[in-house]
Amino acid sequence: MKFSKILATAAVLVAGSTCFAQITADSLTKTLDAIKNSYKMVGMSVTIVKGGTIRYTGSVGKADIARNLPVTDSTKYRIASISKTIAATALMQLYDQGKFNLDDDVSRALGFTLRNPSFPSDSITFRMLLSHTASVNDGTGYDDFLASTASNPPPSLSSVMVPGGANFTGDMWLNRKPGTYFTYANIGFGILGTLVERISNERFDIYCYSHIFKPLGLDASYNILDLANINNLAVLYRNTTPQCDNYGGVKPAARDLSGYVVGSNAVIFSPTGGVRMSSKDLARFMMMRMNGGIVDGIRILSDSTARKMIQPVWTYNGSNGDAYYGLFRKWGLGTQITTNAPMGDIVVPGKIMAGHAGEAYGLVSDVYFEIANEFGIVFITNGRSGSYGAAAASAFYDVEEAVFDAAYAFVKSQPSSGVLHDQGSLPRETELQQNYPNPFNPSTAIRWSIPLRSRVRMEIVSPLGAEIATLFDGEYGAGDYESQWRADTASGVYFCRMEVTPLDGSASSSIHTLKLTLIK
Repeated sequence: MKFSKILATAAVLVAGSTCFAQITADSLTKTLDAIKNSYKMVGMSVTIVKGGTIRYTGSVGKADIARNLPVTDSTKYRIASISKTIAATALMQLYDQGKFNLDDDVSRALGFTLRNPSFPSDSITFRMLLSHTASVNDGTGYDDFLASTASNPPPSLSSVMVPGGANFTGDMWLNRKPGTYFTYANIGFGILGTLVERISNERFDIYCYSHIFKPLGLDASYNILDLANINNLAVLYRNTTPQCDNYGGVKPAARDLSGYVVGSNAVIFSPTGGVRMSSKDLARFMMMRMNGGIVDGIRILSDSTARKMIQPVWTYNGSNGDAYYGLFRKWGLGTQITTNAPMGDIVVPGKIMAGHAGEAYGLVSDVYFEIANEFGIVFITNGRSGSYGAAAASAFYDVEEAVFDAAYAFVKSQPSSGVLHDQGSLPRETELQQNYPNPFNPSTAIRWSIPLRSRVRMEIVSPLGAEIATLFDGEYGAGDYESQWRADTASGVYFCRMEVTPLDGSASSSIHTLKLTLIK
């Protein structure tokens, strides 16, 4: 069976002409399990979005080897540097509120003067920090500074960034004019997290939970104590040896923050890498970014700000930055943008993607979506037996490339379902409308509506009940949709069968059918 692809923007759908044999969810899970075994992964999760909905979430392997706990779709990981995209989103929410301009000097907001000692007259701006062009660097003083953050109260951020500070070393700054050179730096996002606190007057972890995770309905946080079930947290491994989050099912004690002053040093909350989140929840965050700052009617960013974050600020020209083995060649605001450079930043050949990668404590993570808003891929693994190897055609690791290839093959095989409704006007009941045209040859459109976020499976069956094709099987937000079936079967009568299961548990599954007539 082949299906034509539909791309939808608002209420306008345009039929595509490329057709692909469909890959089922079960088949993809088997492929991912084979990848896990081939690369000796501990565990891994993958979530795929297409047409504004989650089309696949699958997990294989172990979340906790010692307790023999499997990875499930509820498993959460410490997602490492992908956390920076969330910190950037928090800051850009404050930008939306008019609290600062991107080219403002951050010193005024920080409460101390932040300057590269080699360029004392050059301001460090929000735009520079978000795009890793501020000339800050993870120098030798950074590790000592991180270690000292365990104290109560922790040292101020100025102690590592200002000459004369207890943790300052000269290599915390590059000998590069601010705004001219790209160097990926964790400390830059420690500064950004502190700016979120200074501008909002809220503790960084609490701000992100209250203004991002909770509104989106995500069981995720920079603070592990916010998680609903500690048993859902994956242990991170290097060569099967636990490195992080090995809590054995018992939440750690709350940190004593009695001496902490909001806005003094948000590094203690790890804005650079400390979010715990499942691949499914990360996909929902990604969908918000893909959809112009809104998902299921919940707006996190303005459309213009969401678009601004994926517009290039820095582009590699061969000498204006550290491309990190070819992986980093273009950067927006807290967001990597791919260029498909040979042996470089290729997620899907020929597709321009935006997102972020992460790596820490044996974990590797990725969240990338196509700039054209067609699809997105989330991949997280909690470790591997042995070292990660180089990919054959990109600057990613071998297992990342294998997962990207498998995920994109699945994406190509799935028909798109176009969202028809205005976000502010949602349907009141579940409905499967008569297809049009009917009779048809060779394709027909099917409109359907759901009033609640639900899992929806739509299939074409014969009069005897035999499955002819599965059009889709995934999660959809409340709304009106249009899907299309392109048939390469014989003339005759067929039935479209739609099963809807509300995700909030408010109602049991319902089944809806309609008759279609194919005449060739």
